[in-house]
Amino acid sequence: MSAKKKVHTESFHKKPAWFNLINSVWKGSYGFGTKIKLEKDHLIGLSRKQTGLHSFGKDFWEEPLERLIDSLNHEADLHPVGRFITQKRLTGLLSSRLRAEMWFKKHPEILEQDLYPVTLICGLQRTGTTKLHRLLSADPENRTLLSWEAINPAPMNDDPKEIHLRKKAAHMSEKALRFMAPGFFSIHPVEHEAPEEDILLIDVTFLSTTPEAIAFVPSYASWLENIDQSYAYEYTVKLLKLLQWQHPAKKWVLKSPHHMEFLNLVKKYFGTVHYIWTHRSIYESLPSFMSMVAHSQSIFSNKVTLEKVAQHWVRKTAYILSKGVEFRKTNPNEKFTDVFYDQLISDPMKILCEIYRNGEPISPELHKKLLKTDQLNSPNRYGIHIYSLEDFNLNPENVDKQVCSYYDLLTELHNHTHDQKT
Repeated sequence: MSAKKKVHTESFHKKPAWFNLINSVWKGSYGFGTKIKLEKDHLIGLSRKQTGLHSFGKDFWEEPLERLIDSLNHEADLHPVGRFITQKRLTGLLSSRLRAEMWFKKHPEILEQDLYPVTLICGLQRTGTTKLHRLLSADPENRTLLSWEAINPAPMNDDPKEIHLRKKAAHMSEKALRFMAPGFFSIHPVEHEAPEEDILLIDVTFLSTTPEAIAFVPSYASWLENIDQSYAYEYTVKLLKLLQWQHPAKKWVLKSPHHMEFLNLVKKYFGTVHYIWTHRSIYESLPSFMSMVAHSQSIFSNKVTLEKVAQHWVRKTAYILSKGVEFRKTNPNEKFTDVFYDQLISDPMKILCEIYRNGEPISPELHKKLLKTDQLNSPNRYGIHIYSLEDFNLNPENVDKQVCSYYDLLTELHNHTHDQKT
């Protein structure tokens, strides 16, 4: 058996030769007018032309898109390929909105549905959320958002074959990512038919934290932290209803670390929620995530530095944790299940039994499906991701002083577990 490929934090700046050549030649041709335009009206025009649709809905809020574009143009330092991908991405989000509004108008019963009860995996990035999400997706009663749906949540037309087209488009995106960043799947697999984060639905409102994970957009990120996010959650619920109308089930299993910052809005807009908070040593999860950010941002820019990534995400992670801890303190009656990373890796079936304990018991048939899913999603199947705090010139003391409130929560959880055992 060949040795597993190893992907280190510092390899983020290593891109395929063809990728660097395209960027160099393309940038050299900017004088001939080849620079990709990132302008609101231009992007809106492109999306309307591509879809043949016009209405974004009466509640469409343009300011988030304007703020994001301004930050991308003046702070992100995107290289030519990065600008191209960004234009396609933003146009795609606008197109999704146009198609969704078409379906809401054509079938008003979509928005008259009740949203399914939600199981929400809301732990920090790199704490086992993807593994747990994929395990829970093996239950046929659970409705998860698949990657191809996340990219195109609204059907293009009434033709049953259009699902194939959406899957094909998502598969092309998967292959493009593999081609541009061969090592990225060793960090985070992005497979077009696998469950994906519902933050990609929030992206449609241009009010998610996705942009600050894939680009250096500090002014946009700062603005985002200081506004009411109700609009984003209200519209995400509409998209979830559109998705469950297309493919019914019994309950949603959603997953995104983004939600930890906004659990008060999750409660307000998602209704009945079972929160699953995954925990892992911050000394492991934080550098793992920041390494992923560096690799992500290098797909869009040649000016990525580990110092900038750390400066933004150490503070941001502490802020997100503080918001999650605050919600738990002020909402003691909400249903939380805490999952610890080491236990999830060593004995996932025990964790699943704990999650299902207040519902139906795990049948032998479901148990078999869960085991098969666990085998298919074995760790390091694409390679080994190597990272550390030291990669970012950080040490435990740098981190500890930022996340005191989270450590207090962990102490409470461990004391509670000890009391139950004794």
